[in-house]
Parts: sequence; C-alpha cells; structure tokens
Amino acid sequence: MKPSICNIMLPATLLSLALIALPAAVARADDKHANDRDAHSAASLSSRATAFGQPGNRKKVDRTIAIDMNDMMRFGPSELTIRQGETIRFVIRNRGKILHEMVLGTMEDFKAHGETMKQHPGMEHEDAYMTHVKPGKKETMLWQFTKLGEFHYACLIPGHFEAGMIGKITVKKG
Repeated sequence: MKPSICNIMLPATLLSLALIALPAAVARADDKHANDRDAHSAASLSSRATAFGQPGNRKKVDRTIAIDMNDMMRFGPSELTIRQGETIRFVIRNRGKILHEMVLGTMEDFKAHGETMKQHPGMEHEDAYMTHVKPGKKETMLWQFTKLGEFHYACLIPGHFEAGMIGKITVKKG
C-alpha cells in the first residue's frame, strides 16, 4: 500500500504544532516556578524566628532607630537597649565609600556567617535580619526582639567585623 499525502502530512503538522506550543508551555512553567520561589522566600522571611527574635510587622512598629555605618569600620550608635517584644524599624545609612552590611545575631551566628562570607564575598542576603547597604545609600530593616539577652549587629563583609564593625543590643524585660 502506497502512503497517501494525508498519512505523511498529518503527523508532520501535529509535530509542528507541538513544537510551536512547547516554548509557551515552558515559559508558563518557568513563571509558575518563579512565583513558587517568590512565595517560598516571602513565607520563609515572614515566619522565621531566631534566637534573637523574628521579622517585624510594618503595621506594628514601636520605634525607629537610625544606624550609621562608615569606612572607619564603626556603627553609630554602637550600643542599643530595646524592650522585649518591641518591633524596631532600623534605618541604616552607609556614610562611607564602600559597601557595608548590617546583620543581627549572636556571636555564634556571626562566626558561622563570617566564614561563609569569606568563601562567597559577593553573596546576596535574603533574610529579614540582614541587609547590604551601598555607599551613600540607606536601607530599612524591621525586627521584633522577642527574646531577652545580649545580641549584636555587625558587618560581616570580610575584614570589617575583624576591624571592629560591631554593635551591641541589650534586650530587657518590657
């Protein structure tokens, strides 16, 4: 039996249509995965509690504290007293000419994070308790201090912490 033109053209046409539709299907799948990643990141940031507190709610800010950073490897102020349960809006301004960051945490956290920063100095931060601040710019950070104790803020860019770029936070009973 001799193949007809229909028997040859129909499979070729279906294959062509499938190849035309494939990029659109892949793009939709990529968009869905990107949205899933964004939702996962937002969820992890909004609900992650740490040894020193949790991300703050912008509708429940108790105080705003201005923090300055400079190329002398110092924060100003270098010590803060906060009441347990307070949500703080930090307005962090880099008055220097090089990149700095502010990371909230414990000394143990800083040691571990500092080692990671040495291995990956350009790494981006996605957690609510840390932010990079470009020279001459400012960033904000919201944090609720739910635990009593002594905590810190530091710049963990290699060499900055070691040069003394650290501040102390004392969280007292409200």
